[in-house]
Amino acid sequence: MEHYFTNNEDLKSEIRYIKYNYGDTSLTLASDNGVFAKDKIDYGSKFLIETFLKTSLIKKGDFLDLGCGYGFIGLTLKKMLDVNMTMVDVNKRAIHLTKMNLKSNNLVATVYLSDGFTNITDNFDVIITNPPIRVGKDILLRLLLDSVSHLKDKGELWFVIRKDQGAKSVMKILAEKYTCAVVAKSKGFYIIKVTN
Repeated sequence: MEHYFTNNEDLKSEIRYIKYNYGDTSLTLASDNGVFAKDKIDYGSKFLIETFLKTSLIKKGDFLDLGCGYGFIGLTLKKMLDVNMTMVDVNKRAIHLTKMNLKSNNLVATVYLSDGFTNITDNFDVIITNPPIRVGKDILLRLLLDSVSHLKDKGELWFVIRKDQGAKSVMKILAEKYTCAVVAKSKGFYIIKVTN
């Protein structure tokens, strides 16, 4: 099984379309083999975005969708809020799909390939991510800690993680240096906000 954080140039393309509706917002997103949640928007990402929209006070500024996949989180925020959106992923197919989806939904964002923060020099008001748990705990923690170091003053990191995937131990490590809070819980998923 290919992981969605690897690049397999030989993987057959089978584009399919996914619809998402939230309030008055409607998006149609192209997806494909080799990307995360290729057949439907996963519950964790939906729970993350909807919790953020209901509870975060930051509604404009510079946002980063880290590990954007085919662009669900970044496109939704771009469509609903007045933000400057940057979207990155390590997966070339995900980047291609994100660019396609921005164009088809008449949205504009900065999109480029980056393995974690390798190619990222900017700081952001909000970094939001459904992180790739299967990369292992060490890389996961590095992604989250690097995220906090790329926040502007009073910026926020938002991420979703399942309780059984180490939510409490990840929070404990982050809380040693930063303000860390569980904003919402549902079906074993935790939405966590970290501020610097």
